[in-house]
Amino acid sequence: MYIDSHCHINFPELAQRMPELLQKMQANKVTHALCVSVDLPDFPQVLALAEQYPHIYASVGVHPDYPDTVEPDVETLLRLAEHPRVIAIGETGLDYYRLTGDLEWQRERFRTHIRASRACKKPLIIHTRSASADTLRIMREEGASTDQGGVAGVMHCFTESLEVAQAAVEMGFYISFSGIVTFKSAKELQAVAREIDISRILIETDSPYLAPVPHRGKMNEPGFVCHVAEFLADLKGIALADVARQTTQNFFTLFPHAVP
Repeated sequence: MYIDSHCHINFPELAQRMPELLQKMQANKVTHALCVSVDLPDFPQVLALAEQYPHIYASVGVHPDYPDTVEPDVETLLRLAEHPRVIAIGETGLDYYRLTGDLEWQRERFRTHIRASRACKKPLIIHTRSASADTLRIMREEGASTDQGGVAGVMHCFTESLEVAQAAVEMGFYISFSGIVTFKSAKELQAVAREIDISRILIETDSPYLAPVPHRGKMNEPGFVCHVAEFLADLKGIALADVARQTTQNFFTLFPHAVP
């Protein structure tokens, strides 16, 4: 079985197709999915899905690409994270690719999420793009590492270097690969995936974005995460069953509040 460790099925283009999405998940042996929050106004939609479907989980957080939204504080995140269906804090992190100028607000928002994660003991879902040095620095400064009292988390939709991946793993984090790893142009990322031990890997779709080969260019959905697993099995020269088993085990190890 497979788990989609990061998706946005509350987004309208997917939410309106929910019965079909769930059927395709079942057909492709995708047993669970984590629906990830990107802002507080839409968090009730994320939570509603997790409350309605026992195999869907929720996170709470505000994405770094949202400058004009309700700014979270630690108290608000902790209050919302008390719900038993919320298993993670995020997604959070830094993105210097889409936004420019003074991005100190991004860094402060990231710190807020790390502090909430430490307080509620629920892991972080981290987004980093063109900002890996600052991301790792703030993770260390705020004690996100397991050896600093943090509960670690996952570097989602990973596209950074092997050195960044290894630094995150040393802090207790997992590395999650999306459909990007299946793209012909992603040779450097594929080299990273070969080096990271399967015991530290998660798989995801980040749907509705980044559909893997053979669905590239189409709207992504949780049922397609099996193709990420298939590609990783071929890339690493291991059995598909081992990828399925280990990534599923990794998910429930990282997210202990998730009930299988």
